Amino acid sequence: MSDAVRYERHGDDLGLITLARPDNRNSMTPELLDAFAAASAAARADRDLRCLVITGTGKNFSAGADFKSTLQREGAALAPHERSYAMYEPFLSLLDVEVPIIGALNGNAVGGGFGLALVCDLRIGAREAKYGANFTRLGLAPGMSISYLLPRLIGIARASELLFTGRLVDGDEAERIGLLSRAVPAADVLPAALTLARTIADNAPFAVRETKRAIRRGLALEVRDAARAEAHAQAASLAMDDAREGIAALLEKRAPKFTGR
Repeated sequence: MSDAVRYERHGDDLGLITLARPDNRNSMTPELLDAFAAASAAARADRDLRCLVITGTGKNFSAGADFKSTLQREGAALAPHERSYAMYEPFLSLLDVEVPIIGALNGNAVGGGFGLALVCDLRIGAREAKYGANFTRLGLAPGMSISYLLPRLIGIARASELLFTGRLVDGDEAERIGLLSRAVPAADVLPAALTLARTIADNAPFAVRETKRAIRRGLALEVRDAARAEAHAQAASLAMDDAREGIAALLEKRAPKFTGR
């Protein structure tokens, strides 16, 4: 794994992916994208992982495309739209991570870097940073599924305004419109994200994974269909030791101790 992006275990069951090219604003160079794909694969292969945190280094989470480099992935056999998609595929590989993902947005998240933030399940960001997709200001149509994800997070009207204008928002506005779960000083972003990750990881792992799956599935299903689908996972969880432990802990007014069984 290249040192452009690192995957490391944080304690027994938390994972941390760090974009580590601050001199180039953690932008989407071929080196960083290849390293991110490797880090994402390492996280997916980590069977003990209960929550994953993604963060950057320096003043940027990720500034998106490196306009001094290539804006598409190389490949003579690929059609143009395939080369554009290949540019985002390493970031989109997070969609295959079963556990919750928290974006610890230490700094600016713009363009494809903003898309990376949106692929995360939750986001804690720096109050002083800027967030958004400035594609239209560059004469580009958006990528990284931003036009799909952003309206589902903040509503169609707000998303349309930001995407049509290419305007960036600061942390306070991002928190107010629901883009961030919380805006904090930059120095507090990673500690806050790890604290949240710890809270999530302390819950029953099967139940958390199935809850994430249900949320993603429910975005594309009718409510009644989603409830039927959830019932399968709920029945499976009720048969597990963790459910019995969780219920017992609630009744006994103590913290549960989940084992994943």
